[in-house]
Amino acid sequence: MTAIDPRLAEIARLLEHRADGQYGLHDVTQKQHALQAALLAEQQGDPPSLIAASLLHDIGHLVHDLGENPAAEGKDDRHEDLGHAYLATLFGPEVTEPVRLHVAAKRYLCATEPDYFGRLAPDSVLSLSLQGGPMSPEECAAFRVLPFAEAAIRLRRYDDEAKVKDLPTPPVSHFLAHLAQALRSRPA
Repeated sequence: MTAIDPRLAEIARLLEHRADGQYGLHDVTQKQHALQAALLAEQQGDPPSLIAASLLHDIGHLVHDLGENPAAEGKDDRHEDLGHAYLATLFGPEVTEPVRLHVAAKRYLCATEPDYFGRLAPDSVLSLSLQGGPMSPEECAAFRVLPFAEAAIRLRRYDDEAKVKDLPTPPVSHFLAHLAQALRSRPA
């Protein structure tokens, strides 16, 4: 039996023991949301880095102390930045940048796809208002040229779809192999 990398064991612990809270106003937990997003990326044949980013895109919600739903209190928890900071010592930019940019991707899609805003769940509409609203044309142009903009958009779409009550998914342990492939060989 191979020992699990302690860095991955800590991530698994967070997902197994800190992600049981409800995900926004949806009938899924943070853990179910993470597993569904990772499963969608895996089913699409994405590389391990994007599967890892999909699993971990909301880890910032698990490492702050602002409660389960800071947006309901009018607070932007900046979970994308917290998640990026947490993950940056473990993974390279192919994982951390889509995590950091997935909120910007929502703002971008709201500005560039006429029907995107209308498909957002009420809690996503609320958080969007706290996150700056749809991007301006100048912000859209700046976002599009970022090296990981396309990966962030793919991740955002998985994020939007990963809210299905009672959807069967593999366990956290299933995705650890993808995380291991994306893991930095040494801590930064």
